[in-house]
Amino acid sequence: MNNTTVIPGAESYYLEGNSTGILICHGFNGTPQSVEYLGRKFAEHGFTVNSIRLKGHGTTLEEMESCNYHDWIKDVEDGFLLLKQTCSKVFVIGQSMGGALALDLAGKVDCDGVMTINAALNVPDYEHYRHLTAPRFIPEGKPDIKDPDAVEITYTQVPINAIHQLLSLMESTRGSLQKVKSPILLFHSPEDHVVPHECSYEIFHLVSSKVKSMVPLNNSYHVASLDYDRDIIIEAAIAFINSKNKDSLAS
Repeated sequence: MNNTTVIPGAESYYLEGNSTGILICHGFNGTPQSVEYLGRKFAEHGFTVNSIRLKGHGTTLEEMESCNYHDWIKDVEDGFLLLKQTCSKVFVIGQSMGGALALDLAGKVDCDGVMTINAALNVPDYEHYRHLTAPRFIPEGKPDIKDPDAVEITYTQVPINAIHQLLSLMESTRGSLQKVKSPILLFHSPEDHVVPHECSYEIFHLVSSKVKSMVPLNNSYHVASLDYDRDIIIEAAIAFINSKNKDSLAS
């Protein structure tokens, strides 16, 4: 059992609702706080929400340094299985690295739908560190959010080992996108200073999903769940979920 103390406000949470579950996954160096607005709004609409905290996030740099990307994949798989215990439908939504993890999950299990927010298949600023082993920790800039009043709980630096794990995860996800057959909704910010918005187009073309669509977030940067377009995400996601639920009832 991991007894590491979680930064106040960065805790995972589970909100019990109806038989439609939503698994929410934050991004690299983020925490459930970064997607909490989405989770609370989903819960207000009656859905059961499981917002997970990925191992090593929202605790200490040393714990993050000790993780590998398989730990994060397992966190997402465990979160999905928890929802399946009580929910007949489960949708997954992930931001940035969380989007990559959502796609990895959807390629392995029968999700009722997958949604990504600026999903990461490439982070150009981290490519420099691909073959480096030092320095141990890399300084992080301010979160990429257009809204100056938004606050995200993050570390001010990240372990170089964690960057290596992220790079490996993105490569693995890209290589298995064709396995994704679930209905998919991709949110993307044309002005994203972390992940090239072309990543979302690449995902759109490579997944095997028959039902797929994209929604631009024209007034948000990378961390869109905390930015000006967060209500656009909510409205489109709920419409997507409701349409898939209706489709299953009609079939």
